[in-house]
Amino acid sequence: MKVTIDNITLEVEPGTTIMQAARMIGPEVAPPAMCYYEPLKGSGGKCRACLVKVTAGSEKDPRPMPKLVPACITAVQDGMIVENTVNEDVLETRKGIVEFLLLNHPLDCPVCDQAGECHLQDFSFEHGVSSTRTVEERNTFEPTDLGPNIQLNMNRCILCYRCVYTADQITDGRVHGVMHRGDHAEISTYIEKAIDNDFSGNVIDVCPVGALTDKTYRFKSRVWFSKPVDAHCECEKCSGKATIWYKGEEVIRVTGRKNMWGEVTDFICNGCRFDKKKTSDWVIEGPTNVSRHSVISANKYGANLIKPAFPVLQAARDYKQINDDRDRSFLGIQPALPKSKKK
Repeated sequence: MKVTIDNITLEVEPGTTIMQAARMIGPEVAPPAMCYYEPLKGSGGKCRACLVKVTAGSEKDPRPMPKLVPACITAVQDGMIVENTVNEDVLETRKGIVEFLLLNHPLDCPVCDQAGECHLQDFSFEHGVSSTRTVEERNTFEPTDLGPNIQLNMNRCILCYRCVYTADQITDGRVHGVMHRGDHAEISTYIEKAIDNDFSGNVIDVCPVGALTDKTYRFKSRVWFSKPVDAHCECEKCSGKATIWYKGEEVIRVTGRKNMWGEVTDFICNGCRFDKKKTSDWVIEGPTNVSRHSVISANKYGANLIKPAFPVLQAARDYKQINDDRDRSFLGIQPALPKSKKK
């Protein structure tokens, strides 16, 4: 079965979604994902961040689909042609999706522990706009403790359902979910129950924003000041494969290992996550392979980093000429002439 995405054709198995096919090509083609999480069955179709344009439905029926479709839940057909990064309607729609997701999400990145790892931060950085049209007050909630190690900041939640699917599929019994409907919907536990099963900490890893945070890590360090290393241990409950984060010589947190899409494939237990905070508890394998475009790579991989398109365009649009010698060639702006040479 053949499918073409952004002028690149590849062979895929029947039942493959557009998202999975795009990821086979690479991150430069794959749509963004806020709710889709490949290891979790049934995830996707909530946030609409991955909308794409199908310009030809299949070889047998080459008519284009009338509306943009979510890549994460749309199966490919033989001969399908899909436009993602090359379609202006798709890019313009994503600006609206960013604005919609930020209706109630506070811009508290400077104090949020998720800053630097936040998928919404990356999404808005690459596809968003720098202004907002809303004047109404945001929905506000008080922080809630969901057990001894997890805190819920519902203000930041975008209702992606990832934590709900995680609790359904890898724990013995889910005690939290989405309560109420419409703009009153919120993540909550049933009758103030605490989430205390052996794999509850994985809801922290799957959360794309800073809504579910590790209470043992809160406010200890910014992620770009941390040093992540891959390590493993002997554990009877889980694989024991994890990423441990250092601040100096101190282990400040432990997380599951994430792939290039920010998804954990081997979920770890609470014992590994919260109780093993000493280097002697682990067998160190080596530094974690961090993508060079990530802020986590700051001061670790040199100065030749990829510059995302959105901030460069915004800087070019809002640029104000000042008298200094900084390199601004990447903005594509002709330098102003000195006053002495102007006619």
